[in-house]
Formats: sequence, C-alpha cells, structure tokens
Amino acid sequence: MAKKFKDTKVGKFLLNNGSGIVNTLGDALPSNGVLGIVKGLIDKDESLPQEDKEKALKLLEMDMIEMQEVTKRWEADLNSDNKLSKNIRPLTLMFFSVAYVVGWYLDYSLENITGLLSLIVGAYFGGRSYEKTRK
Repeated sequence: MAKKFKDTKVGKFLLNNGSGIVNTLGDALPSNGVLGIVKGLIDKDESLPQEDKEKALKLLEMDMIEMQEVTKRWEADLNSDNKLSKNIRPLTLMFFSVAYVVGWYLDYSLENITGLLSLIVGAYFGGRSYEKTRK
C-alpha cells in the first residue's frame, strides 16, 4: 500500500476528469488523514459535475477499504505462529537490497530491480508507518 495518491483509483479518476486535486496531492502517500482531506476537496471542487463527485467518493471509499484490508493482512501475518509469514517482508527487503548493491558493483543494468526495490521499500516503510499511526 505504498502507492502515491495519483496511483489510487480515485486519484486516477480525478486526473482523467480534469480535477486539480491530483496536482496538489499527487505525490502524497495516502493515509486515512490524506484521504479524509481528499473527501473534503472533492465535495468543494466546482470543476467536477455532481455525477463525477459521486463516482470519486465511491472510488475513495474503495481505496480506504483496500488500505484497511492490506493492514489487516499484514497484522494477521505478524500474529501468526509461522516464522516465514512474520519475516517475509523484511527478508524480501533484504534480498532486493543485496541484489541491488551486488548489481551496482557488477555494473548490471538496474532499471528493473530499482523499480521493484522502490516499491518494496515504500510498501514496507510506508505500511509500517500507516500501521503505527492506526494504533
């Protein structure tokens, strides 16, 4: 869940429908606080027709539910007795970090692994930040 606001369902919808909200918050990491602000901005956005506002609010609700479900899944992993499910995210982060460093030293093209590593780091640290703010 560490995608930026512009990559969420509601962010893509607003961007395609000419709303300026995405230009303001596009790179922000969505959290309940940011999505709450977005809800207020959608309500006040005069450039969106009422029908588009309703669609955007439904998509916003879907994004919020998606974030909550990911958090529940990660909490279930942490509470399980299986050591692999508790450690899979840190192990994945370590593996891709080591692969990136080795590839850098061996002068490989790192375009593919850079994107994956960015996604993993964002999900791991962004997700952990989100989990901590919920407690």
